[in-house]
Amino acid sequence: MLDNENDLESLGPLQVLRVKGDPDAPTVVMFHGYGASAFDLYPIHEVLVTDQKFNWVFPHGHLSVPLMPGYSGRAWFPIDMAALEEAIRKNDFRNFADKDPEGMDVAREAAYLMLDALGIPWNQLILGGFSQGAMLATDLTLRKEEVSKGLMILSGALVNESLWKELAPKKSILRFFQSHGEFDPILGYANAKRLEKLLRNSGLLGEFIAFNGGHEIPAPVIQGISRYLNSLS
Repeated sequence: MLDNENDLESLGPLQVLRVKGDPDAPTVVMFHGYGASAFDLYPIHEVLVTDQKFNWVFPHGHLSVPLMPGYSGRAWFPIDMAALEEAIRKNDFRNFADKDPEGMDVAREAAYLMLDALGIPWNQLILGGFSQGAMLATDLTLRKEEVSKGLMILSGALVNESLWKELAPKKSILRFFQSHGEFDPILGYANAKRLEKLLRNSGLLGEFIAFNGGHEIPAPVIQGISRYLNSLS
């Protein structure tokens, strides 16, 4: 099990963990959530059951964020933790749908440069992520002129709704996978369903897995990811 930054390699402006599979198989790029790291989603590739041996890239967030004394995590864009805690207390989930989260533009630029350095044709890339990593993966996928091979949205949220609504129909041949906990205390379930509706209304096909849980990746989602990746091979 990899567990320290010595295992990371530089790819453009970002550090990443890489897992090499079949050279002819697609590459899955998974962006972690707030306060996590490249190591957080790394174990996913070890538990999936897929027909192909996919290549994997796990980027390491460019921002360092304090978690507790002596501990820090990584992120793609800042989160106002006090505002988030207040929203959770009031059961009033945060909604980014009217704009980009602050700092998303910097994360987007770094991610595109990393993907350029990776050198994989866009139609052989499957972008995905968890939480704010899922927001970033969706944004990258919709903004890019070319169509990627796939998109996996794990406990993500709808952001910049007007722009995504304009861009999504151009990706109508793309098939997506989305999952969300019905009792997610961080990014509300209703917002995730709005994102699913936007994608489907734009002509995209996909699977949405709702599970009885919170902000997490439970076994049914792992099984769903396996099915989805097998459907793309």
